[in-house]
Amino acid sequence: MSFGPHLFLALLEGTVSAFVLALIALGLSLVFGVMRIVNVAHGEFYMLGAVLAWVCADAVGTPVAGFMIALVAAPLAVGALALAADRWVLRRIDYHPESTIVATIGLLYMIQQAVLMLYGPDARPVTPPVYFVVQFPWFGYSGYKLVVAGVSALLLVATWLLVTRTRLGLYMRAAQQDLEMAQAFGVPARRVYALVFTLGAMLAAAAGVLIVPIEQAHYLMGLDPLLLSFIVVIIGGLGSLRGTLVAAFAVGLSDGIVSVFFSPTLAKIVATLLVAAVLVVRPGGLFGEERA
Repeated sequence: MSFGPHLFLALLEGTVSAFVLALIALGLSLVFGVMRIVNVAHGEFYMLGAVLAWVCADAVGTPVAGFMIALVAAPLAVGALALAADRWVLRRIDYHPESTIVATIGLLYMIQQAVLMLYGPDARPVTPPVYFVVQFPWFGYSGYKLVVAGVSALLLVATWLLVTRTRLGLYMRAAQQDLEMAQAFGVPARRVYALVFTLGAMLAAAAGVLIVPIEQAHYLMGLDPLLLSFIVVIIGGLGSLRGTLVAAFAVGLSDGIVSVFFSPTLAKIVATLLVAAVLVVRPGGLFGEERA
């Protein structure tokens, strides 16, 4: 295969990765921006979504029905777990930034070990709900990967509408800009925090469900997406939806191109160097607020 087809394949792979990465990073960005905390367990919510997708597929037996059930049930189950973590852990430490890092690290290991004991250490495949090939002039490409990109795009648009067109979104933006002023005007901060943490977890779980027919489900699969999500949030800017999307596509496309032409390890190095370059020029990220 010559350079042109190779580049086209890399761009396709990068675009699919970018949509999924944007979905994961958007949840982390919302928690970062609104709650001002670092959720180190965010990658485990993604992993739980993938594992629950396998559980649904194994229980139902029919790929399409199992996938559709998982796409609804997994985010709801992971969201319920996140809501419980907020109520019984984060709220009790009053969302203190340093304490929440320690608390979410503990949550990360608890989820990992629980999945290891109940699910096992083996990576397990999930049959794609649909299988077809899109034929390009140089090669055939998995149609399911294009479906993943399309569903991810729909979820991103739905989240954008939630943030920009609903009362909850108004409360979230108010809490992000000035929490004390928002509370003075009657914004229920603790309820907003709980819903934001839950929403972030559900987005990550949905991404896990979508990706598991491409990548097998295993209990350590949340580590790389967590790292890339942090890179995206740092590059895009704290709590910026536009910045998250732009950075996700920058990182996703560069990851796809470098992985196809060189190696996935080099792609992670390039992404890290990209963070360093952005922080030198704009410490607040590309679309973040510059603080004095």
